[in-house]
Amino acid sequence: MARRHSPVCRLCRREGTKLFLKGNRCDTPKCAFERRESPPGMNTGRRSKMTDYGVHLREKQKVKNHYGLLERQFRKTFVQADRGKGNTGETLMSLLERRLDNVVYRLGFGHSRAQARLLVAHGHVTVNGRRLDIPSYSTRAGDVIRVKDRPKSVQLVQSVLAESHREVPDFLSRVDGTPPEGHVLRLPEAADASIPVQPRLIVELCSK
Repeated sequence: MARRHSPVCRLCRREGTKLFLKGNRCDTPKCAFERRESPPGMNTGRRSKMTDYGVHLREKQKVKNHYGLLERQFRKTFVQADRGKGNTGETLMSLLERRLDNVVYRLGFGHSRAQARLLVAHGHVTVNGRRLDIPSYSTRAGDVIRVKDRPKSVQLVQSVLAESHREVPDFLSRVDGTPPEGHVLRLPEAADASIPVQPRLIVELCSK
C-alpha cells in the first residue's frame, strides 16, 4: 500500500486545487490550502508560466495524488485503459473511480481515501458477501459493498458517517443500516470524479 511521509497539504498547494486528502479538515478553516494557496518551497510568491509539458504533467500528478497511487500503480491502470475499448481518457477515469478504496470513500465509510484504503486492507469491508482486502479491486455494476458485521467494524464506520455529510455520487447508493452497505448502480464516468479533470492531457502525456 502506498504511504506518504511528507505533509499531504503540500500536494494540494502544488496542484493549485484541493485534493481532499485530509477528510473533513479540508472543509474547515484549518485547511492549509485555504490559509496559504502559494506552492510549497522557498521564493514561490507567484506561479511562473508553465510549459506545455508542465501542464500535462501537473494534470497527471493531480489525478495520481487525488487517488493516492504510486507511479507504477498509475501506469498499470493507464495500460489497462489503453488496451480497452472506447476513449482511453474516459476509461482511465472510470477505472480509477471503480477502485474499491475509492468506492468505500465515496460511500462515506471513510474520512479520506487513505482511511478507506486501510478499512479495505484490514478486512472491514465485504463485496457481495465475501471479505475482500484488495484496495485496487475493480468494482462492477450490481456489486454490494457492506461493512463487515462485527462490532468493531460497524462502530468504526458509523462514527465516520455521523461526522461526515458527504453526498453519495449518482453511480452509488448507500443504506445506513447495521451494518451500513452500498450498491454500485452503474459504472462511473469521467464526469463522476470529485475534482475537475482533463483526461485528454493525461493520455497525451502517457502515450509519448
